[in-house]
Amino acid sequence: MHGFTGNPGVACGCGGCDDQGRRRFLCSALGGVAVVAAGAAILSAGPASAQSTLAPDDALKAMMDGNRRFIDGRLQSLNEDLSILKAKTAEKQEPFAAVLSCADSRVPVEFVFDQSIGQLFVVRVAGNIATPEIIASLEYGVAVLGARLLMVLGHSNCGAVKATIDGKAVPGQIGALYAPIWPAVNAAGNDLGAAIDANARMQATLISRSSTVIAGAAKEGKLKVVAARYDIASGVVSLLG
Repeated sequence: MHGFTGNPGVACGCGGCDDQGRRRFLCSALGGVAVVAAGAAILSAGPASAQSTLAPDDALKAMMDGNRRFIDGRLQSLNEDLSILKAKTAEKQEPFAAVLSCADSRVPVEFVFDQSIGQLFVVRVAGNIATPEIIASLEYGVAVLGARLLMVLGHSNCGAVKATIDGKAVPGQIGALYAPIWPAVNAAGNDLGAAIDANARMQATLISRSSTVIAGAAKEGKLKVVAARYDIASGVVSLLG
């Protein structure tokens, strides 16, 4: 396994990392400072005119109840009149939950939780990693749209985590995904399942600690931040403690 330490100030010592890679990782970490500053500007804009009235715990219950309907083949969201939903959400949105999900096409977030148009604020990126742009988007979902739950959703057999464990050369800019996932791989070793879970937990922690917007909402009891894993084979979403 690659010897990256997860610490931007410590070289891995494997000979495979160059200075440019470490500088890129540092820039990514420091970008969180800009996100914090941007959060203050978002808050000053005030909340949207309409927001979900659900309590954070009720928002989590709605998500997990929806996943149970998805597993049992009892979807309700598809039975709703989509034309009415489109008309209702054309001018506004009131999502009760924000989800940071992997970009994997096998993770259809709205279906997984049996939710429909305007109910989930979904941000997707390979490896469900918390970059400054991703955190800024989630801050908007919380501060402006009023999401009561923020879920970082990893999934079984995640290709981004597996590629990070393998540490092989990849074309283009795909390798930029490695640095944010390395800390989880270093903590879990070559166990793919453990690394996927560790990554979801670490990204949730990073979001909670680096964003004053999200940390403030959680402290006030207006938001719950959780990590979870979606099993592609069974459809089950498990909360990660």
